[in-house]
Parts: sequence; C-alpha cells; structure tokens
Amino acid sequence: MEEKQSANPGFLKFIISKKFYVQLMLAAITLLLLFFILGRYLKMYTKHGKESQLPDFYGYTLPEIDSAGYTDFYDFFVIDSMYNDNMKKGAIAIQNPLPGSKVKKGRNVYFTIIASTPEKVIMPDLKDLTLRQAINILDAHKLKTGKLLYRPSFDKNAVLEQFYNEDTIFPGDTLEKGSLINLVIGSGERNYKIPVPFLIGLSREKAIYELNIASFNLGNEFYMDSIQDEFARVYMQEPMMDAEIPYFPGDSVHLWYKSDTAFDFESYLKIFLPDSLQTDSLQTDSLFEF
Repeated sequence: MEEKQSANPGFLKFIISKKFYVQLMLAAITLLLLFFILGRYLKMYTKHGKESQLPDFYGYTLPEIDSAGYTDFYDFFVIDSMYNDNMKKGAIAIQNPLPGSKVKKGRNVYFTIIASTPEKVIMPDLKDLTLRQAINILDAHKLKTGKLLYRPSFDKNAVLEQFYNEDTIFPGDTLEKGSLINLVIGSGERNYKIPVPFLIGLSREKAIYELNIASFNLGNEFYMDSIQDEFARVYMQEPMMDAEIPYFPGDSVHLWYKSDTAFDFESYLKIFLPDSLQTDSLQTDSLFEF
C-alpha cells in the first residue's frame, strides 16, 4: 500500500514535466508524417487526379490503335465479334467503356470487332410448326424470316416448306447468320381476311416481327430523313390498321421511317388514340405529308 502511494507522486511529476510534452509532440509529428506519406502513396497507387477522356475507337483496327500509342495508356481486350459487310474486317464495332468516359491510365477497355468471315448457324426444322413458333425459332437461331408464301392446305397456319434462295433448306444445313428463310404456310381450305397490325412508332425490327406474326409480308421501305440506324421508327404504314379494303395472309405492308432523335413520336402517337382520331379528310391527309 505504501509502495503504490509512493509511485503516484513520481508519475504525476512525469506527466507535467517538459520531457513528457516533448515526447508527446514528437509522437504527434510522427503520426502526421505517417498519414501524409500514406496519403501520397494512395494517390500514386490509385492515380488520383490522373483521369483522361477515353477516345472513340469505332472503326479502327487493333494494329492502328497500337501504332497510335494508345496501348501505353490502356489495356485492350477483344471479348466478342460480329459480321458486317459494310465495315472493314477487324474494325472496332463496340467499345466499353463508351467514348468520352473519364478513365485512369491502365484502364481495361473491351472491344467487339468485325469478324473476317460471317458467323455460321444451323438451320432448324420448322415443318409442321405454327407460324409464330417458326418465327421465334428462327430468331433464336439468329436467322431472319423472309417471305411468307401461302398455299391452300387443311393444315392452316402451319409451316409446309422452308426455303433459302429459292431452294429447299434442310434441317442441319449450315447458313450464314442473319440469312433470310422463306416459309410456305398453309392457308386452310379458303382464303380469309386478316386485320392489319398497328405499327406506328415501332422500331424496324419490331415492326417486321409484328407483320410476320400477323401473316403479312414486309413491302417497300422508305427512310424519310435518310437515317438507317437503331433510331429509325415507323412513321407511316400502308395499309393502315383501319383500312376498309380487305387484306389476306401473304399481302404486303409498306413502311416509312423517321429517326426518333429528330422527331417527337410521343406527341405524334397521341393522334392515333381512339378518342383523338381525326375524321376530317384534310386532317387525315396531313398525317401523311412528308
């Protein structure tokens, strides 16, 4: 008990001494220096403040990108390929991150390039399937529906034959991705009238799908602002869905397109709502001015 009491005055004397405060100050300075050094290291490690704008590599090949010195700043990886007759082989078609993104030196950039040869796919067996089933299976096999040819048959709306370039195509045959497959469809024992689908505002791909599902063929196509890309949407169709003339399976529907980047489709579609359809002939005609 006496030893503990004798130690207390010495401890109190130390913490109020000049030596204690000098050591405390040295410890604080050392801690601040450690934080400063750690902060500088982290900035160097993460390249803080060293971001740059990623260039647009669309249309360039990997050798061209390498010769321009971009490999000193970014790491490039090819993750997929696609075929396009309108682009040079090996050219960049898609990049991720997108052009203009803020990235740091050493960032991984992923490319989809144009393949030198078309991708090959296998032709499925569509015979005896319904038209809807056949169209969906073609899409799943990366093939496209071509012309729908109707033939009198008791097997109404079923696929009777499948053709490629006017020749019979057999299940298991190899084709290029995106090839058009023409289908012979049973029309039943008599011809029958079918409703025309409403296509205004749809993308080209979606409009063609809806046409084929409804048993129509794609007719002539017109691009009103010369833009043929993913922004093109149906501006006008002929015939319209409320056409008085009867239409039958295999008939064609003609489509006009506008780009949704330069045209307000949201307001335009309101014209076709049931409670706002125009009966005045002059107003109706104005819909088709271009």
